[in-house]
Amino acid sequence: MSNLPNCPKCNSQYTYEDGHLLVCPECAHEWSLTADEEHAEEKRIIKDANGNILSDGDSVSVIKDLKVKGSSSVIKIGTKVKNIRLIEGDHDIDCKIDGFGAMQLKSEFVKKI
Repeated sequence: MSNLPNCPKCNSQYTYEDGHLLVCPECAHEWSLTADEEHAEEKRIIKDANGNILSDGDSVSVIKDLKVKGSSSVIKIGTKVKNIRLIEGDHDIDCKIDGFGAMQLKSEFVKKI
């Protein structure tokens, strides 16, 4: 009996090979073993304007005045943002800014504190 991994969806031990895919007979989940290895290595690294690596929960500071879309307000340079959350997309930081509320920022306009 070969040592195939458990199903990543339901953790069933009864997985089997079907061509280049692995299949779970209990939940019908199909996956490729090589694709899982590739996705694990493709974790996106997000850096601030100075090249420091950002992670969830960091505090950052805005490095230039930013216009708020749909409003006449401006987020001033030096505004501190606490407890950021990294997301996928063009604006890769999700946060709450005092006086403005929930915002999404680009990492190129902030520096890590």
